Amino acid sequence: MSLHRQYVALVHLRILVCATLTALLPLTMSGPANATGADALWPSRAASAAAGTRFVLAISIDGLNPTALRRLGVARAPHLHRLAAGGSGTLNARTEVERTVTLPNHTGMLTGRRVNRFRGGHGVWVNHDPGSTVQAAAGHPVRSVFDVVHHHGRRTGLFASKAKFALFHRSWARSIDRFTVITDNARLVAAVRRDLTPHPRAFTFLHLSLPDEVGHAQGFMSPAYLQAVHRTDTRIGELMATVNRSRRLRRHLTVVVTADHGGLGAGHSRAGRIANYRVPFLVWGAGVARGKNLYALSRTFRNPGPRRSSYAARPRPIRNGDVANLSTSLLGLPPVPGSEFDADQSLRVR
Repeated sequence: MSLHRQYVALVHLRILVCATLTALLPLTMSGPANATGADALWPSRAASAAAGTRFVLAISIDGLNPTALRRLGVARAPHLHRLAAGGSGTLNARTEVERTVTLPNHTGMLTGRRVNRFRGGHGVWVNHDPGSTVQAAAGHPVRSVFDVVHHHGRRTGLFASKAKFALFHRSWARSIDRFTVITDNARLVAAVRRDLTPHPRAFTFLHLSLPDEVGHAQGFMSPAYLQAVHRTDTRIGELMATVNRSRRLRRHLTVVVTADHGGLGAGHSRAGRIANYRVPFLVWGAGVARGKNLYALSRTFRNPGPRRSSYAARPRPIRNGDVANLSTSLLGLPPVPGSEFDADQSLRVR
């Protein structure tokens, strides 16, 4: 074997070993979460713990490989680290089994369903707006977290940075009280900040696309990609500054952060690759246990290590699709009808 081929083989081996070790590590981040000046932007933990959840802000960071958070450390991703250290979470959650791309996984987050329509799934296999609805893709009725919240007389909002999220507004138009698409992430976050205080919706879903966009253009886990994650962390800090200025949000808001998929190198479409199917799942806010690994709080869930884990796995891994029913549970509402992920609402964060 030539020296060049030996070098390439060693690089690939190193990537594989690092990915496996990362999957086996607990949530612990490098360094204390208060090691930066980010503290001034964050609400008091005492205030957050003093009251229950009345509002949920669910944030999906498109293409966030959790290894990026370890690589950046506290210094370059202070706000996401603060979410982890000041709340409960894991860096070893899972995507949908069938697909590790944007629309199928976001549909799972909103419905609590798998992809496969023939097994009760949502049926959204494609990664472009088909111009129809989720119900048409499934061939049967599909409810969402928006439906549950709206049915109980509370308001909702969907803020997205990709136009194809129009699929969701088309599918649940009567249950989404505000739908906004702005492709520039900074402007989109500014719109959410303007909406949060005067219109505290029971459920707000925010989609941030920058890491995915840069990953496709220059490579996932490349220096440019890590810089995009750093910039996204800044957006999270801006949101928390808004929360900090509102006594109502400080006391009653819970933030959930996850991702639709990870990514390494040129893309993320290979569903059997750990860098693609491993995602973070962080929960911070009203009454949430501090500095806990979610797998330690919920007996019906188990850390899968490096395994991909099928839907039949018991105990089950935490999935990005748990967003829907964790949100309804936090709000004291029933699970999404027809959902599968956390349908028993047993995922504990307190």
